[in-house]
Amino acid sequence: MSLLDALKWRYATKKFDTNKAISSSDLEKIKEGFNLSASSYGLQPVELLLVHNKAIQKELVPMAMNQLQVEQASHVAIFCVKTALDANYVVDYFERIKAIRETPDEILAPFRTHIIESFSTKTPEEVQLWGAKQAYLAMGNLLVVCADLKIDACPMEGFEPQKIDDYFDLKAKGLKSVLLMPMGYRAEDDPFATMKKVRKALSESVTEIS
Repeated sequence: MSLLDALKWRYATKKFDTNKAISSSDLEKIKEGFNLSASSYGLQPVELLLVHNKAIQKELVPMAMNQLQVEQASHVAIFCVKTALDANYVVDYFERIKAIRETPDEILAPFRTHIIESFSTKTPEEVQLWGAKQAYLAMGNLLVVCADLKIDACPMEGFEPQKIDDYFDLKAKGLKSVLLMPMGYRAEDDPFATMKKVRKALSESVTEIS
């Protein structure tokens, strides 16, 4: 299946098959796909919680506007963002660059200083808003990864972040939940699986300038 075919195949799954689970090999691909997501400056401020526990998933349903996919799915991905980005976090990132690319520090120093100074002037709310934008990038990427693997997914904004944060004690980890995405395999009786995809004509959504 080509990538475009995979994107035509995917949809926001409304009902999952509770008897099917994502294999460990595919789960590793999902995790790697998440880790390869683009992020501003390459800072990766998004962390992923992968829940694969039916008892916990059932408890999460009321926190997710009673959307039953959260319990039905094989796994639930919770996209979380860091609530603060201090100088140490940025320095660690640049140390990783030096270790992997062997880039001299004198080349990296000006950019490192710029990023540290930029984040030092941001409020916690601004940092979290910036992080949320990175979470949407990561979710979009993971939707494509899942489609390529023929794994169904349902992106969700409809949940109560504070309740999710409290449930997993995310504040203590310096994290805040932003998005949910149940993943698994569509149920045979999900009527949405056979509905035609509704999209604008390309001429309405794309303008070419040459």
